[in-house]
Amino acid sequence: MRFDWSKMGRIPPAALVEARNLAHHAAQWPAKAARANLSAVPDDSHSAFTWDASHAALVSRVLPAKGGGVRVGIRVARLELIVTSGDSVLDAFQFDGKTDAAAGAWIDSKLHTLGLKPAGRVNLPYALPDPAGGRPLALGMLGRELGELSRWFSGPAEVLEEFAGRLAGLRPGPGPLLCWPHHFDMATLVRLDAGAGESARSVGVGVSPGDEFYAQPYVYVSPWPRLQGSLPDLPPPGHWRTEGFFGAVVTGEDILAMKDRGKALLAFITGAFEIARARLGA
Repeated sequence: MRFDWSKMGRIPPAALVEARNLAHHAAQWPAKAARANLSAVPDDSHSAFTWDASHAALVSRVLPAKGGGVRVGIRVARLELIVTSGDSVLDAFQFDGKTDAAAGAWIDSKLHTLGLKPAGRVNLPYALPDPAGGRPLALGMLGRELGELSRWFSGPAEVLEEFAGRLAGLRPGPGPLLCWPHHFDMATLVRLDAGAGESARSVGVGVSPGDEFYAQPYVYVSPWPRLQGSLPDLPPPGHWRTEGFFGAVVTGEDILAMKDRGKALLAFITGAFEIARARLGA
């Protein structure tokens, strides 16, 4: 694994709430750009992001710009919007000292230059409050928190990609690792049945930077249908979450307490997945 897990933990996981809310809101501009310029698909994945390790950014799918495709995204550590082409960053917009409206004007200007439709006209099918209330952002001392938040995407993304790679022989198997702009979690859905619908068995495996359930990042393994009856023991230090959503969870604090964080997290994910898979009869 290339990610250096020893760099994690300088900021406590529970201290990332403000940084996460700002990044979550800022990421809606790339999501709107994707919605404006890509054909909609039923699962809404046209608006989802992938993690680009080379730019340490959440980036959209390729948008059909004149002169070649581009991606739009957000560098979490700097809280800046970016437009990329291949390995190059064409332009960037830092939120520090700027309003959300200014960010929208900037991205629409870039999209117009590229022959693309504006993001500003897109209405999202969900509501997210503006944590700055329309005022210019003053990031101040949040630089360290944003950097740590970025690592909570980067490290787990690498582990999740390795986990999915180990299931290459499973059919239908794991889907792409995507970050969903609504809930801001990054996950792969491991399909265990070829069919669709409520009866199709699957296991969602992902990382959340924190939400209404946990005020810190956490990794989850969520089987569908949810397991019934007494729940099997999980690899420590995991626990079952049964309210709000169902799944095996290991919190950021627990991950930081692991001796060999990357390998131990992969072992937890793999163990919890195999437990869920066995109980689902797959």
